[in-house]
Order: sequence, then structure tokens, then C-alpha cells
Amino acid sequence: MDLNPFRFCSGLKFLGYFMIILVFGLIAISYDAVIVLTCGPHLLHGGFKSFLSFLVLTLFHLLLFLLVWSYFMVVFRDPGAVPANWRVLPDQNVEQENFISSSSLAAVDNSALASSSDGIEKRSAPGYCSRCQNGKPPRCHHCSVCERCVLKMDHHCIWVVNCVGARNYKFFLLFVLYTFLETLMDTLVLLPGFINFFQQANHHSSSPGKMAITFLAFVLNLAFALSLLCFVVMHISLLLSNTTSVEVHEKKKGMQWKYDLGWKKNIEQVFGTEKLMWPFPLLSKQDLEKVSALDGLNFPTRSDVNV
Repeated sequence: MDLNPFRFCSGLKFLGYFMIILVFGLIAISYDAVIVLTCGPHLLHGGFKSFLSFLVLTLFHLLLFLLVWSYFMVVFRDPGAVPANWRVLPDQNVEQENFISSSSLAAVDNSALASSSDGIEKRSAPGYCSRCQNGKPPRCHHCSVCERCVLKMDHHCIWVVNCVGARNYKFFLLFVLYTFLETLMDTLVLLPGFINFFQQANHHSSSPGKMAITFLAFVLNLAFALSLLCFVVMHISLLLSNTTSVEVHEKKKGMQWKYDLGWKKNIEQVFGTEKLMWPFPLLSKQDLEKVSALDGLNFPTRSDVNV
């Protein structure tokens, strides 16, 4: 009997729930260290330190609100599922999106559709997933963790227990960005306390509990900030070129990417055209109707590239 390694991928779902607890654990430790132990005591002292602490407190809560809002949006928003009975007509190219009803499926040559028993996707016809037994739109990929096809799939993120796809990619980007900014600010705020950590320990000028929380919060925030910096830079690069993490490995070197419409249009394909909405994990009704890429089924391509 052949072993199917993809069956074990579904176990990552349970790891994701632990990651959710870890995220809120980091928020709780950071809140205690930054607000309660570091900035809070200075608010009533007056002077520049009090004003600076007020600014930090305000910025901390603003970023935290946007971070948690974006996090819940990417966790609970469906990344995009392929409609039932979606098919590409036999006389059309895979890039020409088309939906036909179940009554028209008889026109599709079923002999061209192969099934796979080993869990690895095999295409005997363009635009078809043998594991889901359904059509496969352009830029769609099968997720072995979710066990379904995801529209414009970027990756499966265990931190949000969800796939990142066409309909929640904006929320994921905002979550990563706001988390980076929050952890960066926390690191800078806690840096003086971290420097004084060993001096306070030698002179016993502070309680061990407060020193431990400050030390732990600084180390965790620094680690997350450094790792997220690389992640933010990578996804900004992908955003500006209208590419997903999966498509990086599909693009041919030296050839123009057919979905690259220019950096401004590429951003609009994810964030929409209303710039006032960009900082918030929301998509306006107008953009959902106007920007076809947001539905995950239709993607404009460059006119000078042969698709």
C-alpha cells in the first residue's frame, strides 16, 4: 500500500489553534510590559516623559486594534472556494474563465479527466483538479491542509488556521504589517528596560517578576519583529509584481509575468481602488464589483504578453 504523505498535512489544523493562543499570549505579555509596567507609571508624573508615554499608549492601542481586526478578518474570511461545477469549455483556453451549469457538463469530455489515488494532483486536462473533482480556475491551487482548492492561493498559514487566497490576502498583508509595526514599537519602548535588566538584577532595584516580564516581552517582540521584517519585504515584493508565493516557483526566469500590470494596478488588484480603505481590513462594495481579481475567478493580463 502506497503511503500518502499529504494525508498528514491535515494535522496542521490542530497546530494552528495553538498558534492562535500563542498570538494572544504575546499580546498579553506585551501589553503588561509596555503599558502597565513601562508607560503607565509615567502618565501621572507630568513633563515630557508623560507626554511621550501618552503617545506610545495611543499608538499601541491603535496598532493593536488594527492588528486584531485584521487577524480576525483573515481567520474567519473564506479565502475563496471554487464554485460547484466550474469548468473551462473544451474550445477555450484555461485563462478564459467560464462557468457552466451542471446540465452542460455532459459536453465536457470526461475521458480527459483523470483521478489520483496517491493524494498528488495530476492534471490530464487543463483547469481541472482530480482531487476535488471540479474545475480549476487560473491561479487556483489545491491545499492539502484544507483539502480543497483555493482561489489565487498564496499559502496555508498555520498562524491563522486558514489559507491565504484571493478574498483574504489583503487582510493577511495588513495583519503582517501591523504586527511588524507593533512588535517594532514594543522593542524600541522596552529597549531601555532591557539594557537596565542586569543592573536592576544586581542591585535588586526591581521585583523579579517585573524584570522577567520586561525581559521576556523584549526578546519575543525583537524575534517577531526581525522575522516579520523579512516577511513584510517579501510580500511587498510579491504585491508589487502581482505574484503569489506559489507562483514564484511557476514564473519563468527572463520572461514577463502576464499578471504584472504595473505596481499601481497590482496594488489595486488586492487592496481595491479606494485608497482611503487601504489601511483597513475592509473591501468596499464598489471595489468588489469593479475589481474582477477580488473574486478570485477573473484576472486581467498584460496585452503584450502571449497568454
